[in-house]
Amino acid sequence: MSVATPFTVLDESHRAMRAVVASVSDEGWARSTPCQQWNAAQVLRHAAGDQLAFAAAITGSGGPAENPFEPSAASPQEPRAFLEDALRTAGAAWSAVVPGTASLPTPLPQGAMSADDAAAAAALDMAVHAWDIAAAAGQPSPLPAGLAAKLMPVATAIVEPLRAYGAYAAALDPEPGDDDAAALLRYLGRDPAWTR
Repeated sequence: MSVATPFTVLDESHRAMRAVVASVSDEGWARSTPCQQWNAAQVLRHAAGDQLAFAAAITGSGGPAENPFEPSAASPQEPRAFLEDALRTAGAAWSAVVPGTASLPTPLPQGAMSADDAAAAAALDMAVHAWDIAAAAGQPSPLPAGLAAKLMPVATAIVEPLRAYGAYAAALDPEPGDDDAAALLRYLGRDPAWTR
């Protein structure tokens, strides 16, 4: 059972990932993704690990069982349960955080940031990787323009330093007609029209 947090943008991103994962076929986890070096299973493992890393930064204990940046290529035996375990832990950690808190530890190289920005950073990671898996599986985009618009401010605040760590590819040039979702994806180095 999911744990609601005080951060709507984070809950919305978690719901997006849940919906995507629920619709991936068993063979879909081996498919290539917009994260060029990872298949869909690796993206799921990375995204779940990142949520656990945020939870551990908040609570001071726990964390992912594997390095989120070196995820196994094997599909979790029960992908939905695997994701749900991570989101339950993350939700419990975030539910104890008061919105408006000025400084909250994060696993990011930037270190502590406001609670609202930290939640948006965790949401950004989850939402963009939900899109990656959906693209690999041939599903519709789980990233609505409204959610993307809420995530763009934190993206522009945190992503540039993270590119140096290989966390994001170079930004792609905007194109005429881009909505907020396409603009966010391009900023994060993803082609909104990507297909496998």
